[in-house]
Amino acid sequence: MKKISEALSIVLESSKSLGSETVDIDAALGRVLAEDIHANRDLPPFDVSAMDGFAVRSADLPGTLAIVEDIKAGDIPKIALEAGLCSRIMTGAALPKGADAVIRVEDARQLSADSVQIDISVKPRHDVRMRGESMKSGDTVLNKGTELTPGAIGILATVKAKNFRVFRRPNVAILSTGNELESIDDPVDPSKIPDSNSHALMAQVQALGIKPRMLGIALDDPEELERHLRKGLESDLLLVSGGTSVGLHDYVRPTIEKLGIDMKFWRVSMKPGHPLAFGVLERPEGFRALVFGLPGNPVSSMVCFEEFVAPAMRRMMGNNRPYRRTVTARLKHPIAMKPGRTEFVRVQLASDEEGYHAIPTGTQSSGVLLSMARADGLMVLPAECTGLPAGAKVTVQLLDGTEFQNKPGFQE
Repeated sequence: MKKISEALSIVLESSKSLGSETVDIDAALGRVLAEDIHANRDLPPFDVSAMDGFAVRSADLPGTLAIVEDIKAGDIPKIALEAGLCSRIMTGAALPKGADAVIRVEDARQLSADSVQIDISVKPRHDVRMRGESMKSGDTVLNKGTELTPGAIGILATVKAKNFRVFRRPNVAILSTGNELESIDDPVDPSKIPDSNSHALMAQVQALGIKPRMLGIALDDPEELERHLRKGLESDLLLVSGGTSVGLHDYVRPTIEKLGIDMKFWRVSMKPGHPLAFGVLERPEGFRALVFGLPGNPVSSMVCFEEFVAPAMRRMMGNNRPYRRTVTARLKHPIAMKPGRTEFVRVQLASDEEGYHAIPTGTQSSGVLLSMARADGLMVLPAECTGLPAGAKVTVQLLDGTEFQNKPGFQE
């Protein structure tokens, strides 16, 4: 049995970026740059005003100045300032020659239509945005490996990068196994179990920006299972839910081995998610497929996805921050646990003046999917923990949002 850190290290070592492709800026949100992006001009292209006010020569202050021109953003100043002169200027407008500072409207007293009294003194560059302050031509403005957020998309538009290279996203296939499962399109059968795993996993994959290929349900039959697995192995990443334990009719393990998949581990010291399996299929042409055998219990399946599959997918997409963001919270109520395995407790978060409070979502049975549906995060309890009192500080992995970090943020 592997510790979580050992298993995660194996997964990430096997999760290589998948090469690059060119995309348009309109389809780039959430992708990861596979090249550096450089500025194509100085911005601002000249010294500009940071305020609405008056462009002045700082050496003339304080004093009474004659207004010789109105300058709006986009105008080209026509009159160079000499001693005793100023120009009315708008935010973002280019400074006229001779000006080296800007005085805000509220710091000036207009005496007439063409004169203004300024009673303060300022240093050169006061309220001026200098040429190239935002970026200089040739500067690297976005590095390879940058995840494209709305702000980064704005930078791409600024430097007129309409097309650029990003790391390819993995193709993902999802398969559920088991005679007991009922698909979402089947009529309700009280003797069956609804296949929630496929759709929960689908949503987790979609949350990372990928539309997975749904392979349906494979019955507990070695030949049928092999056919489904062969289809799944055409993808970069295959998620198989159920059938990975050691029961008489759990055919996933022997069928996976028959197909030439090198299984790296079968069990992990965690709760829920103990029967997690992981393997790699290498082919002579260089194609590699990662295979995750996820537990059949729905909560276990989702937790294993968060802890192992999501980091692997983000690494394959070129991300340098594969892990969910963590926060520190205080336990609202005491909690008991059996030591031996790292435990992921589904919690809701509340906040007050002291910070976050973590409140378990109720029963922590790995078959009760409502515990995940109601959760804001996963509270991580180390393997040696026997319980915690109310008020104890705990680490919580956030389940919502798109913020990730470069380290797991918790200890086993």
